[in-house]
Amino acid sequence: MRIKQVILVRKDLNMRRGKEIAQGSHAAMDFLIEPLRLLLLQNKATTIELTDMEKHWIVHGMAKVCLRVNSEEELVAHHEKARAAGLKSYMIRDSGRTEFHGQPTLTACAIGPDLTERIDAITGDLVLY
Repeated sequence: MRIKQVILVRKDLNMRRGKEIAQGSHAAMDFLIEPLRLLLLQNKATTIELTDMEKHWIVHGMAKVCLRVNSEEELVAHHEKARAAGLKSYMIRDSGRTEFHGQPTLTACAIGPDLTERIDAITGDLVLY
């Protein structure tokens, strides 16, 4: 079983390299952070359930691929296509404190982890970052 996570990063923003890495890292972690955040906000126990696919991915290597998108529209379109296909997809909106002149900005997205074939059906048209 081949499982991966794909991280989409906007190239059109001309972010500093460190900012790009941070935004991709936020996206990659969000499949864990989003459910934890919801539990913490509700003052509940911070035990999250992982799917069998997520467990397999964590145990067997956590393959990640970073791909380039060239606009906010392209980022959103791939995020929406992934969700429509039943994939987990996590959008990152930067607060704008260090870049983007104080303007909150969509910067990155992570799709999966899930079966490579399912993700490739959504992101197969994109090039490596």
